[in-house]
Amino acid sequence: MKIGTIARAAGVSCDTLRFYEKQGLIRSTRADNGYRHYAPETAQLVTYIRTAQRLGFSLAEIGGHMSAVWNAPDQDAAVAELLAEKVRDIENRIAELQGLRKELLERVRQQCPLSRD
Repeated sequence: MKIGTIARAAGVSCDTLRFYEKQGLIRSTRADNGYRHYAPETAQLVTYIRTAQRLGFSLAEIGGHMSAVWNAPDQDAAVAELLAEKVRDIENRIAELQGLRKELLERVRQQCPLSRD
């Protein structure tokens, strides 16, 4: 499939597809005329990438996990585990931020907020 067809099917721009390809997230072959041709399942893969981004995954994380997900005997279970891991990461970050908030509030009440009393 040509780049425009895949872009429309996945709801992204052609530039996005080129970027994903440059990042190694998707692949294409080149015709003699230089046009990119993508496998039909590329649209599904791009939709997966976009959804993962909306859920807070970086492109590096997506690229690092993509092969394991696509090759897993139970893809649903593999994705569920990645999501659970992301929730744990978010919960850890929330705890860190709450600790930082507490320390900042304590320092606001000090006469010299930058000194550690």
